[in-house]
Amino acid sequence: MYIHAWTDRPFILTGPVREWPVYREWSTEAILRKYGDVTFTAESVDWPLKTYVEYMNNNQDESPLYLFDRNFVEKMDIRVGKDGQYRAPSSFGEDLFSVLGERKPNSRWLIVGPEKSGSTFHKDPNATSAWNAVLRGSKYWIMFPQSPSQPPPPGVFVSDDQSEVTSPLSIAEWLLGFHAQARATPGCAEGICKEGEVLHVPSGWWHLVINLSSSIAITQNFVPEAHLAGVLDFLKTKPDQVSGFPNDVDNAFELFVEKLRELYPKVLDKALHEMDKIHEAKKRKWDQLVNVDDEHVTKARVFSFGFGDEDDEDVP
Repeated sequence: MYIHAWTDRPFILTGPVREWPVYREWSTEAILRKYGDVTFTAESVDWPLKTYVEYMNNNQDESPLYLFDRNFVEKMDIRVGKDGQYRAPSSFGEDLFSVLGERKPNSRWLIVGPEKSGSTFHKDPNATSAWNAVLRGSKYWIMFPQSPSQPPPPGVFVSDDQSEVTSPLSIAEWLLGFHAQARATPGCAEGICKEGEVLHVPSGWWHLVINLSSSIAITQNFVPEAHLAGVLDFLKTKPDQVSGFPNDVDNAFELFVEKLRELYPKVLDKALHEMDKIHEAKKRKWDQLVNVDDEHVTKARVFSFGFGDEDDEDVP
């Protein structure tokens, strides 16, 4: 059902996470006892977990540091999968990046943070989809779909090639200055993901997240079949924005196509055909814009800019 009806919609599942051992066993106190001396990444700093928890419990920051570690599985020596401490919800189907094995990009993170911590508006890397499972606490989400006809969320500024995203405000300042405007913007979706629930983030959706209380979560990016064409297009046309792959991967698009050809040739062919249709549609739109017929040019209002005297030569 997910493949056909839900890949482009955010939603919350209330069942799968409650079956995980980490949901039953993890709390801030429990992971502190077991992993207190293990070093994790909290934004720009690497701290032992005991140092971060002390900071988390005593900070007065407007925008607290957020523990966001991509190597937590190895550091905590936990198993992932059917008989492991957690597994990806089966509702989302197979992650097609799994064909890359050890050469797949970074895809999973442990997230720990105090009340008011979170992430400013962003889209997930490499045009992937994502799920975010809350083990402790709760998170407020506000999200917007990607559309050529819809600008970025209020208060967010994006470069022409979408490689740079800037928001001159902290999360708290954004909520005070733009939250009401954002909620009234067409396409806005918002919700609270509570303890034991998992939220789906569709490919290309803008999202801002804030912890409503101290929180522990696991998130993972993935490539569903329905968005394979979009991921392939991103890898091919925006190589400077591709991220998270091992250093020895020179061309992520070619590697991904090679592995898909070996394991899922029909799925790949369908996605490549969809890519061609996307580019044909873009080309037709461009042609319509630039190939204006003579009649329209003749009827158009002609204007010019003058620089200096009328006798001046044309300015190149």
